[in-house]
Amino acid sequence: MSSRESNTLDSVSEHTSWPGEDPEPEAEVEVEETDVDNEDTGDGEPELRLAGHEAGELEIPDDVTALEGESRSTRRGVGIVVSRANVEVANRLLESALAELDRAGVERDQVLVMAVPTAFELPIGAMALAKTRRYVCIVAVGSASDSAVVAAEAASGLQLAGLETGVPVAFGLITDGADDAVERGAEAVRNALEMADLFQQLRATAQTAK
Repeated sequence: MSSRESNTLDSVSEHTSWPGEDPEPEAEVEVEETDVDNEDTGDGEPELRLAGHEAGELEIPDDVTALEGESRSTRRGVGIVVSRANVEVANRLLESALAELDRAGVERDQVLVMAVPTAFELPIGAMALAKTRRYVCIVAVGSASDSAVVAAEAASGLQLAGLETGVPVAFGLITDGADDAVERGAEAVRNALEMADLFQQLRATAQTAK
């Protein structure tokens, strides 16, 4: 590793608050990071994976360190918050999300589904799940096709939940009918797992550089 990369990673390690961790004194942070080492994603120790340069992908120069996440299983739980409004669409979204988790290798006993009344309550539900620190990511699904205002507020609130907790929160809200419900639920799960994997790699890489 070059001195530039080492210095950069040292800086990240010292000044970054990682997902699932609240800022703590240095001694306590070390305990948290030791726990993280044991929560690998099923393939041994997390490894740095460089982003590829294939057609259709980002073209990152070879002399720049790059991280890329994968949609894969995790030993920690996954939280799903689903709106009961427009229950037919909600059921399709939930079924799709659970099927995608199955494909990724996430066991059903690692999944918690929280049902909330409407899309407006999705953000506070996601925030509550994320603050438990039991879930590596949160997937929010539901329908707000009858109200653009509610959809916008839900999107803003879900983003805030992720920013305030450092836990990836994926947006799976349907705003234009049920035609893409199946793909939207699966896509939200893939996005959530990819971000969780990316954060795990970043944390492990920064710890290794100490």
